Amino acid sequence: MESEDVTTADGSRDGTHDANRGHDSSRDRDGHRERIVTAAARLLSEGGPDAVSTRAVSSAAGVQPPTIYRLFGDKQGLLDAVVAYGFTEYLSSKTAEEPTDDPVEDLRAGWDLHIGLGLANPALYSLMYGGHRPGVSSPASVAAFEMLARLIRRIAEAGRLAIPEERAAALVHAAGCGTTLTLIATPEDRRDPELSRTAREAAIAAITTDAPAPAAAEPGPVAAAVTLRAALPRTDALTASERGLLREWLDRIADPAGPHRRRAD
Repeated sequence: MESEDVTTADGSRDGTHDANRGHDSSRDRDGHRERIVTAAARLLSEGGPDAVSTRAVSSAAGVQPPTIYRLFGDKQGLLDAVVAYGFTEYLSSKTAEEPTDDPVEDLRAGWDLHIGLGLANPALYSLMYGGHRPGVSSPASVAAFEMLARLIRRIAEAGRLAIPEERAAALVHAAGCGTTLTLIATPEDRRDPELSRTAREAAIAAITTDAPAPAAAEPGPVAAAVTLRAALPRTDALTASERGLLREWLDRIADPAGPHRRRAD
């Protein structure tokens, strides 16, 4: 059915009609995009990257091949969209986990979830983590890493982090991805069931200190200051005067009502 131009009484075009047509076009485009990405993700899961051909995807999604090129540019653009879709599913499952009072245990749970998702979706995971172009990360992968970084920050705030936050996050990320890709590449009947747990505990041991005593206060600025104050004598990165100044600041944070505060007042 041909659309008709709508004019007002003075003969001018009705902009509302054009806006409605534009809205319908955008809605159709979004619908096509969703069907194509979902179909491509299904083909990827069933047959791996080689199964995601333009012809197969267009047939499965019920669209013409030119539609794929118009929406995604080329096959790589389509695969990037599928990766984003997979990451979204991954992030949804990650955020569904409620944090506990122990950030190290939360890191263990996140590791296990990461490994489980990779083994359940090997083709998609291999594209997400093994198919990166040098220097290029998808927005979704950046968001996933930021979630890990926030968890590492919680460990630091609890006084449990033994190395700089950035290095700790990168180490856990590298260890988790490497372990998952290794397991994916190993035939299922030859996989070492203890590999993931061993790698997880090695990574955690490399970035954390011993657990605090059960009677320790809830982690916060005071606990962090106490932890750093205790470690201060073991560092040689500061001069004697710098150590003295930092010690005074940490004492103020650790004991705001102490005698140093009264002297300052």
